[in-house]
Amino acid sequence: MENMSFAKETHTTDTAFLSLNPSTLEVIGEVVNTSREEIDARIEKAKKAQKQWAARPDAERKDILLKVADVLQTHSKHLAEWITREQGKPLNGPGSQFEMQACVGWTQVPASLDLPEEVVFEDDTRKDVLYRNPIGIVAAIAPWNWPLMIAIWQIIPSLRMGNAVIIKPSEYTTYCSIEMINLINTVLPADLLQVVTGRGEVGGYLTSHPEIGKIMFTGSIATGKKVVEASANNMARLTLECGGNDAGIILPGLDLAKHIENIFWGAFLNMGQTCACLKRLYVHEDDYEKTVQALADYSSRIPMGNGADENAVLGPIQNKMQYDKIQDLIRDTENTGADFIFRGQKPDLEGYFIPVTLVGNVDNGDRIVDEEQFGPVLPIIKYKTVEEAIEKANDSDNGLGASVWSDDVGQAQKVATQLEAGTVWINQHGAIHPFVPFGGAKQSGYGVEFGIEGLKAVTVPKVISIKK
Repeated sequence: MENMSFAKETHTTDTAFLSLNPSTLEVIGEVVNTSREEIDARIEKAKKAQKQWAARPDAERKDILLKVADVLQTHSKHLAEWITREQGKPLNGPGSQFEMQACVGWTQVPASLDLPEEVVFEDDTRKDVLYRNPIGIVAAIAPWNWPLMIAIWQIIPSLRMGNAVIIKPSEYTTYCSIEMINLINTVLPADLLQVVTGRGEVGGYLTSHPEIGKIMFTGSIATGKKVVEASANNMARLTLECGGNDAGIILPGLDLAKHIENIFWGAFLNMGQTCACLKRLYVHEDDYEKTVQALADYSSRIPMGNGADENAVLGPIQNKMQYDKIQDLIRDTENTGADFIFRGQKPDLEGYFIPVTLVGNVDNGDRIVDEEQFGPVLPIIKYKTVEEAIEKANDSDNGLGASVWSDDVGQAQKVATQLEAGTVWINQHGAIHPFVPFGGAKQSGYGVEFGIEGLKAVTVPKVISIKK
């Protein structure tokens, strides 16, 4: 894995393909499709390991997971370097080291939480107690944008509640994922956490397997629908986080100097390759010119480059498939007469770099507004009334997150109640927290992660009812 050779294109075969560094297009290694026979064998091992794990005292499981957090902390620099090498995001700023600290925190919090039995009803004649039991084997399908952090979101709550996990990382970020799982497995019992690798067909076989009791998926709506279809074979419980096309509304009169940094990172965290990034910005017509100027000025000061460069704060698009999608949206937008307010400087490197791009003179109905770009391109749309902004923000099949920006928090809250999203942030965007439930509305998926509600999602509720 340490040796790299140069490649201009991703070579693939029926059974294997190459993983590339998106900043340089250097080869990291060959990724192999796990065979169905191997998946079957790993599931059998997971069944045995899960029963033994579930039988352990709850306090013992919590203690082991805290040791996992220690392992992640100890090796955070090493894993951050792997993220940068394969995913592309810079080491510094809100990049790979930031992702690793999130991995540690999102391991510590579930390990600290308790989900005891609950007396849900009692009178003179009966007593009903609700227990939360393990589901069994969880199939986790992790994405390429935050490959280790989102994997931790799937792995740790599942283990915390007594399940085993078989994870399939994205084919684009396999090596950094395997590196983390190998380190975690120095602490966990054997076969409790296993990994399979490859393209979508590997995930399809895993998620439809009759022994899988729960599927946790983060990715596109199209693939999420395939996961739903796969679960018909085993009636597996589902947690689906299928991306978003998050809207932000700036209410009239906002003090831009106070908020412009948070608006920028709300949109361009991880080069916009985040499901809960701000991807459509609605601005009152009276504030439009000063808003786009403030965003352009701020954007011009953020350096882009190879993620391994300590001065880089923005990096490349992770893979050619996504790079081509974004370039197609940009070309389409150029042909519609849109106003390209700002285009950053593309670094003189081989990788999949698209500079920060701010687009005006667009509206709902344009592809750049209606489609989730999942990259560093932000459409900025004028509105005349707040009611119009709310209507346009809700005019989407997606409903993961949204935000309202105002110096009058009370007014922002009134608007927030009218937005159709799983989370609405005020004067921030994408500010997730390990204690706070997170999930989508509409086609952005269903089920929640994080906190107590996230633990409940990886259990089977069981009531024992006693007649007195």
